[in-house]
Amino acid sequence: MKYYSTNKNVSDASLQDAVIKGLASDRGLFMPEKINKLPQSFFDNITNMTLQEISFEVAKAFFGEDVEEDKLKEIVFDTMNFDIPLVSVTDKIYSLELFHGPTAAFKDVGARFMARLLGYFISKEKKDKTVNVLVATSGDTGSAVANGFLGVDGIKVFVLYPKGKVSEIQEKQFTTLGQNINAIEVDGTFDDCQRLVKEAFMDEDLNTQMFLTSANSINVARFLPQSFYYFYAYAQFKKLNPSIDPVVCVPSGNFGNITAGLFGKFIGLPIKRFIAANNRNDIFYKYIKTGVYSPKPSVQTIANAMDVGDPSNFARIIDLYKNSHEDIKSEISAVTYDDKQIADAVNQVYKKDGYLLDPHGACGFLALEELLQPGEKGIFLETAHPAKFKDTVEPIIKEEVAIPENLQGFMKGVKDTVELSGKYDEFKKFLLNNK
Repeated sequence: MKYYSTNKNVSDASLQDAVIKGLASDRGLFMPEKINKLPQSFFDNITNMTLQEISFEVAKAFFGEDVEEDKLKEIVFDTMNFDIPLVSVTDKIYSLELFHGPTAAFKDVGARFMARLLGYFISKEKKDKTVNVLVATSGDTGSAVANGFLGVDGIKVFVLYPKGKVSEIQEKQFTTLGQNINAIEVDGTFDDCQRLVKEAFMDEDLNTQMFLTSANSINVARFLPQSFYYFYAYAQFKKLNPSIDPVVCVPSGNFGNITAGLFGKFIGLPIKRFIAANNRNDIFYKYIKTGVYSPKPSVQTIANAMDVGDPSNFARIIDLYKNSHEDIKSEISAVTYDDKQIADAVNQVYKKDGYLLDPHGACGFLALEELLQPGEKGIFLETAHPAKFKDTVEPIIKEEVAIPENLQGFMKGVKDTVELSGKYDEFKKFLLNNK
């Protein structure tokens, strides 16, 4: 299958080129030239299938033309080897717990899949130079990518994150690893980190000296695999509610996650509609209301992984719906919540329903509580374990939050970072000195 740029100013690329390059040379994001629908027989049998079996069928729809079936199955079964349970919070609202992977965040799925697929394509090309993975993070992307690529031969990872704007556990998950992982504290916001990464990709001089790719959700191998768990959520939901289709709410920052869900719907997944839940970074919310997209500097909130002022994957949503605001609005609604509303939801749901939300999941829960219509039931994506936000959650519920065993090991590590300003020349110099 060919992949085109959302800016449509360059020639189409193969999947291999799209994955290795990450970003098209005209600064656009890669999109598949066609979307292969899944057969009805798949959905008729979906409630009898495992997470790995479901993921493999979806992966074949996206990647089956470009990756040998045995290799694709190996990649899927190796990366989707943990549980993603659907948990009832109220009689109408379910939480899809995406925090049972190695770093306790939903991004484990895409990051691990991409690490394997990129390694496969690099081995096919037999490249003799190091591949340098650049990734900007507002929290969980950095930890998922760093752990997904840790120790992979021929690959160096550079994680850029905004200084003082991620939680301690998130930070420890990618600043204590060493080996081929380099952590860079940027004096600025997530948008500054993302800008530095994009400038690096567009720098012809740098790209002649270093082989660069991205592991953010701008990479097709990062965001498309995230569609797998939407299908698994649907399968679990249908076992409990055979006569209705779910409304799905996605806490949204850079919009890679909800874009993956939309691709799932385009290949046949019967989701009734989507809700994008925003914090005070409400760019998409305002777009839905007005039809005008106006990016602006992000503001810091207690749902820090959603602190994005210019979401990259908005370009994919626009392309998917052929720039029709009406079509987008008909399938995606949007809401926005401030820190007090988020904190109140964490506290009230814990006290009333006995379920502990993280701040991002709280946005999803609030949106369903507000927007579900009579007869509807909904799923929100609980994107990370609340222990990753101990310093935020504990003062809200006035109780200690237990840290899962898989996170405790990270806390014992010693932070090792490089501090840089948001100036591109300084970042470029650092990269060239560490290639």
